[in-house]
Amino acid sequence: MTRRFLQRSVLLLVAVAALPALSRAQVEFEFSGYVVDLPTYQRMPDIAQFFASAPGTGYDRDMAMNLMRLRLRPTVRLWEGASFSLEHEVDFTAATQNLLFGAVPDMTNRQLFDLRWHPVEKEHVWMQHYVDRLYFRQNLNWGSIIAGRQRISWGTGRIWNPTDLFNPINPASFDKIEKDGADAISVKYYIGSFTDLHLVYNPRRARLQADGAPDAPDSSNFGARFRTNVEEFDLSLMGGWFDRRVTVGGDFAGNLFDAGVRGEVVHVLDDNESEESGYTRFILGVDYQLTGRLYGVVEYLHNGEGQSDAGRYDVARLFLGEILNVGRDYLYIGGNYLLHPLVNGSFGATANLGDGSGFVMAAATWSSSDDTSLSAGALLPFGASLDEYWYYPSSLYLKGELYF
Repeated sequence: MTRRFLQRSVLLLVAVAALPALSRAQVEFEFSGYVVDLPTYQRMPDIAQFFASAPGTGYDRDMAMNLMRLRLRPTVRLWEGASFSLEHEVDFTAATQNLLFGAVPDMTNRQLFDLRWHPVEKEHVWMQHYVDRLYFRQNLNWGSIIAGRQRISWGTGRIWNPTDLFNPINPASFDKIEKDGADAISVKYYIGSFTDLHLVYNPRRARLQADGAPDAPDSSNFGARFRTNVEEFDLSLMGGWFDRRVTVGGDFAGNLFDAGVRGEVVHVLDDNESEESGYTRFILGVDYQLTGRLYGVVEYLHNGEGQSDAGRYDVARLFLGEILNVGRDYLYIGGNYLLHPLVNGSFGATANLGDGSGFVMAAATWSSSDDTSLSAGALLPFGASLDEYWYYPSSLYLKGELYF
């Protein structure tokens, strides 16, 4: 009831604010998008042997798959400073066998409305379409207001973003281009040059109790981020209520001599109700343009929520997309090398410093024009049984992109 009242109140406020401007509005329409084709060969991890040996499964460790993705991005500019944007994606996937761990969940834990549909779900063939962005934006003299499914970009890390608690993405996911949108109302207030305050409310449905009792307390998220600049450094402080726990943190980014340095930290306080202890997650990174062609980056992640014992990894939450890493300490080393004015090579290695597992990723991209590109790449995990990256498949892929 409270959520319905809030939704109607927001719609009424927007309508009342729009009335004076609609009479003199000059509507403009913009349209863009892209098409991606991603054929992939995957060799499933050793865990697939269990399915291959089960009677009647016919499961094979070697799998070929093709993902075609169409993203449409219309924007309507209503009046001065006001716009309505939509990003609608259609995905078609065909594979030689069913996916080992099933399809991606319909909604992320930052989305209130189910805006994903599956018109085709046949054996080895899936089609889905969904709304990834759908928001109204009003720019004002003092800041901006955005309501709807949107991207809220917090943090400074190149690989991991501990303070990005609204739109996280797995660094090992080579098929993602955009982060999933969050259903939210956000207000940004400009205090001065390079200084602002960002307030975000992310409504969520209350959870059912495990014993069937009435709903648990509202699990909506609230966050605030203050950002400013001191000489050559951007500095931020953030805090809020995320996943029913108090969270505080901050980030920085700047230059140290000729290198770029950055860092983020969040601390999640103890949960007295569930007796879950608090933890800290932080990153430290440095990047440097080594030569005119070679760029390098190193980043370290400490994940206080993770486990140092592989036998205690929360793999279930990892596959559900609720967490991005199960271990405690990670290191990434990578970069880009300009092979040719039209060809760029990228490479990187990520390692779980606790269990010794990780993955190597490499790709070469040919930009045949301003609107098209063709890539070839590989993701090769390594590690012993039950280590974190033992669960990931080895992948070889091609990717063609056309923007319009």
